Amino acid sequence: MGAKNQPNLDFEEIHRILQLAGQEAQKITLKYFRKTLNIDNKLRQGFDPVTAADREAELAIRAVITQHFPDHSICGEEWDNKETNSPYQWVIDPIDGTRAFISGLPVWGTLIALTFEGKAVAGLMSQPHIGEDFIGLPGKAILTHNNVETKLLTSKVETLEQATMFTTSPRIFLHDKSLAAYNELEASVKLARYGLDCYAYAMLAAGHAELVVEEGLKNVDIAALIPIIEQAGGIVSTWSGKNAAEGGQVIAAANPKIHALALEYLAPVATD
Repeated sequence: MGAKNQPNLDFEEIHRILQLAGQEAQKITLKYFRKTLNIDNKLRQGFDPVTAADREAELAIRAVITQHFPDHSICGEEWDNKETNSPYQWVIDPIDGTRAFISGLPVWGTLIALTFEGKAVAGLMSQPHIGEDFIGLPGKAILTHNNVETKLLTSKVETLEQATMFTTSPRIFLHDKSLAAYNELEASVKLARYGLDCYAYAMLAAGHAELVVEEGLKNVDIAALIPIIEQAGGIVSTWSGKNAAEGGQVIAAANPKIHALALEYLAPVATD
């Protein structure tokens, strides 16, 4: 299939499968949340935690996807990829924000994306402790909370001086030049907040912030969030303005104007 092709799927069915997979994951994640956990470190140097909740929740999500779409590929954070010849791939992060999860903070989320020929076309960010599902599908971005659906719309703020910006931590930036560019951008905005992981992107989609800027992301960290933000009216790209579905240096912006203003700081140090 060429890039000009369009996904041939029933997106109401995709919506249902995203919610079902999220529900199966939350049976596991909520069982472990704010409990004493055995925590493994993926790194020899530094700290990249993983728990039984991460591993078990991803298996539950994979089981739902495999049952309904056995020919689709699957890429997950904790288990080996399932490779097929399908142009469709599901991208899973069972607990995005494991550091928050093990600290008892409810800003982690379950991320599930569906990509078509490398472009993210549907996504879920589920925060089960709060009871919120953020979902992006073609032509629709919604928040479901207490069985009530609310349309997601990004902010119309178009100046950096009035903007709120999120990042997980200044330590996420991998290079001196990228950290310096971020610091200059932060100095230009009204408010900067740290430590929200995927919940930051959800808040941008809901209109509560204008920018999220990060570096060193993997595809599992961002793919699910792209349709949610784009269908709410925002933009997600790399710092050089390319497709961000594979991660790397990522900027999410509430509208084209604020995106362009932020890229004036970030594009000169883009590495992709």
